Amino acid sequence: MKAHDVMTREVATVGPETPASEIAKLLLQKEISAVPVVDRSGAPIGMVSEGDLIGRDEAARVARRDWWLALLAEGTELSDEFLKSLSSPKELARDILSAPVVTVDEETDVREIARLLSAHRIKRVPVLRDGRIVGIVSRADLLRALAGEDGEIPPTEGRAPAPRRRSGVTQWMEHVEERFLHERSARGSPSPQPAAKGAEEPLSAGDFRALVADFERREAEHEDETRRAAAEKRRQRAKELIDRHLSEEDWRALVQEARQAAESGEREHMLLRFPSRLLSDGGRAVNAPLPDWQKTLRGEAAEIYLRWERDLKPAGFGLSARVLDFPGGMPGDVGLFLLWGE
Repeated sequence: MKAHDVMTREVATVGPETPASEIAKLLLQKEISAVPVVDRSGAPIGMVSEGDLIGRDEAARVARRDWWLALLAEGTELSDEFLKSLSSPKELARDILSAPVVTVDEETDVREIARLLSAHRIKRVPVLRDGRIVGIVSRADLLRALAGEDGEIPPTEGRAPAPRRRSGVTQWMEHVEERFLHERSARGSPSPQPAAKGAEEPLSAGDFRALVADFERREAEHEDETRRAAAEKRRQRAKELIDRHLSEEDWRALVQEARQAAESGEREHMLLRFPSRLLSDGGRAVNAPLPDWQKTLRGEAAEIYLRWERDLKPAGFGLSARVLDFPGGMPGDVGLFLLWGE
C-alpha cells in the first residue's frame, strides 16, 4: 500500500506571510492540529502546529487548545503574563514554522511512512509530486489503512486512487538514448568529398572564416547540450533525494564513515553531496550564508539534519553546508558536513 492510497488530498496550506491569528482560525475551522507552509510554487518550507502557536508544554496544550485558539483568532486581549508563554498573535508563519520538513512521494510504502513518523517523532508527512504538495499522510490515515487491510479502506473525503506515472529515471534514460542516437547519426553523416583533380575551387578568406564560424557553432551547440544534460542530471538527482529516505542502516553507515575520517586525522566529513535545487531557495541561504539556512533543506538532506540535531548535536558535533561549485555562475552542488574539529 502506497502513500497515494491513504493520503488526504484536500490539504489546507498557508503562505509564509500568513498571520498566526489566521492560522489559528484555520486550525479551528478544519479541525486539524497542523498546517504546511508553502512557497509560491507550492513546495513545503515548514509546518505550523498547535505547539508552534501555543508552546510545547503538552498538558497546557491539551487543556487550552480550543478556547485559546478561539481567543487568538478573534484578536481578544490576553494578559501579559499569559502572553509570555505563548507565540505572539502578530507573528507570521515564517516566524514560527518548524523546518526542515520530512516529506514523501506518492509511491512511498506506508510501512516506510510509519518508520519515518516514528524515527523523526512527527505526526504527519506531506506527500509531494514534482516538489509540490498533493496530499498529506497522518497517523490517523495510517490507522485507517491498517484497519482496512483485510478489506477496502474506509472512504475519506477527498481521497481517490491516483494514476501511476512513468518513472523520472526512465524518462531521463530515454532522453539520453535519443540524444546519443541523434549525435551519432550527425557525426556519421558523409563528409564532403575533395574536388576532382583539375577542378579546384576558388580559394578565399571568407571560406575559411565560414569554416571557423561553423566549428564555433558546433562547439557552442555541444557545450549547450552538455550544460543541459548536466542540469537534467542535477534535476534527476534532486528528485531522487526528495523521494529517498534515510534508513537506520544509512545513518549508522554515515556515522561510521565519519569515525573513519576522524581516525585518518580529518576534522570534518561530508555526509551528503546534493544539487542546490534540492534546497527550497536554490542554495541562496547556504551561499550567503544565512543563519536559518537549515530551513531550506528538503528530502534526504532534511532528514540527515534532523537526525544530527537529535542524536549528534547534544554530543558536541556541528553541522554546516556550503556550495561546492558554481556552474554558469549559479550554485551547483552543495555539501552537508559533520564537524568535530576545534
